[in-house]
Amino acid sequence: MRKNVLIIGAGGVAHVAAHKAANNNDILGDICIASRTQKKCDSIIESVKRKNHIKDHTKKLHSKQIDALDIPNTVKLIQETRSEIVINLGQAFINMSLLEACIETGAVYIDTAIHEEPNKVCEDPPWYANYEWKRKDRCKEKGITAILGAGFDPGVVNAYCALAVKHHFDQIDTIDIMDVNAGNHGQYFATNFDPEINFREFKKVWTWIDRKWVEEKVHSIKKIYNFPVVGEMPIYLNGHDELHSLSKNIDANSIRFWMGFSDHYINVFTVLTKLGLTSEKPVITAEGVEVVPLKVIKALLPDPSSLAPNYTGKTCIGNLVKGKKDGKDKMIFIYNTCDHKECYNELESQAISYTAGVPPVAAAMLAARGDWDVKMMVNVEELNPDPFIELLDRMGLPTQTVESPKPL
Repeated sequence: MRKNVLIIGAGGVAHVAAHKAANNNDILGDICIASRTQKKCDSIIESVKRKNHIKDHTKKLHSKQIDALDIPNTVKLIQETRSEIVINLGQAFINMSLLEACIETGAVYIDTAIHEEPNKVCEDPPWYANYEWKRKDRCKEKGITAILGAGFDPGVVNAYCALAVKHHFDQIDTIDIMDVNAGNHGQYFATNFDPEINFREFKKVWTWIDRKWVEEKVHSIKKIYNFPVVGEMPIYLNGHDELHSLSKNIDANSIRFWMGFSDHYINVFTVLTKLGLTSEKPVITAEGVEVVPLKVIKALLPDPSSLAPNYTGKTCIGNLVKGKKDGKDKMIFIYNTCDHKECYNELESQAISYTAGVPPVAAAMLAARGDWDVKMMVNVEELNPDPFIELLDRMGLPTQTVESPKPL
C-alpha cells in the first residue's frame, strides 16, 4: 500500500480533491496541501473541517508553502511529508518540474493536464511527445508510476475509450468526446477554470481525422447536439489534451473533441482576441511597464472558484462512440452529468471543478492499493478502466450509457 498524499495547488480543483482525499484518508493516509500561497491551502483545510469530511482523524491534514518549479525544495517537501503519492493540480507550467521531483523521490505522479511552456502555445502534435513521453524510459527504469491526464477530460473520457474497447466494440470507427456546461454563474463573463490555461487552448485546433492530424480554425466548426438531461447545446470542434494520447493508444479512425460555448461566450472571446487581450506575448505600456495581456485578463476575470455559490444547472461530458460489435454497426454514448448546486451543497464547489477534482483522487486511491501502481508512465486509457469507473460511481461521478443515441 502507498501512503500519504501531497496535493500541489490550491485552486478550485485542488479544493475538491482535498475534500475527497480527506474523505478517503483511511486509504490515502496523511494529506498535505501545498502551493505558493499557503493561505489558500489553509482556506481549503478550513472548508474540509467545516464540512466534516475527514474520515480518519488520526491522519494529518496540513499545509505547506512551495514553489513547485524549485525541484530541490519540492524533493525536500516530498521527503519531509513522507508523501508516496503526488497529485499535481497546479498550473500546467509546473508539470515537468514536479515529475522530476517524483522521479527523484520514487513518489507516484498524477496530473490532470498536459505540460505547457509559458512562451509556447499549441505546439505541434502529439503534445505528450514534446515533454512527458521523453521521460518514459526513466520512469520505467526507476519503477516510477506516472499517470498522465487523470482529470475528467483528459482522464475519465480516456477511461471511457478503454471501456468501449474492452466491453462494447470489436472495431471502433469514430470517437467524439463532447463537453458541455448547461449552467449559469450569474457573471457577465467568466471561465470555469484558470482563464490563462483556458484561453491558451484556443489558438489552434488540432484534431485526429482518418488517422492523421488535421488543423482547423478555432471555433470554425459548430454542431448542435441533443444531450441527455441538458438537452440541445451548441458545440465547437476543439483541440484538446486527450486526443494526443488517444490517437496513439486507441485504434480508431477518427477522434474529435467538442466543447460547448454559448453565443455570448464566443462573442466576448472574439472581441478579446481581436483586441490582442488573449495574447501570451508581453507588451510595453506607454509608461514603460511590461505586461502580458493574457495575465491581465486573468487578473480581471472572476476566480473560477468564486462562481460556486451562485452556479445553477448541469454539466454533461461523454464519448459518442461508433463502430462494430459481432459484425453489426453499433453506437453508444458513455457519459456523466453533474449538478452545480449539488456540488456546492456537498463541498462548496462548482461542477467543473468537481468533475476535474474527483478523478485524480480516485486514481490516487487505485495507485495506493496497487491496482494502478504500474511502475511506469501511462495515460489513463492504458490502464484497466473498470476499477476507476467503479470508484467514480461511489465518489459522486456515476457513469451512464445510452445505446443507439442520436448521431452527431
